[in-house]
Amino acid sequence: MSARVDSWVWAVRLTKTRSQAAAACRAGHVKVNGERAKPAQPVKPGDEVRVFHGGRERIVEVKVIHTKRVGPPVAVEAYVDNSPPPPPREEVAVAAVRDRGAGRPTKRDRRELDELRGRRA
Repeated sequence: MSARVDSWVWAVRLTKTRSQAAAACRAGHVKVNGERAKPAQPVKPGDEVRVFHGGRERIVEVKVIHTKRVGPPVAVEAYVDNSPPPPPREEVAVAAVRDRGAGRPTKRDRRELDELRGRRA
């Protein structure tokens, strides 16, 4: 048995909506067995699916095919998760904070913000 890759990715809750899954496929963020996948590409048990969504890559091996969305406990049993662990919270970049009502940033402030965001070399 097989199913469309966009439908399966949505059914096992790797994306929030099916349209997000299809858009990720069209953008090249979904790979099946190392190859870019179109939304209608079939997946079958044993295939490796890589999904880049939400800032991280999920690497899963298909165990069970679902075409309808299932609950989280059932969804977890549909694949083997081989993804690297998410980065710890401490490594997430700190957002720049300005005091409310401080006005428009000066040129110096903008340079500091750009450097903090990694936009300036």
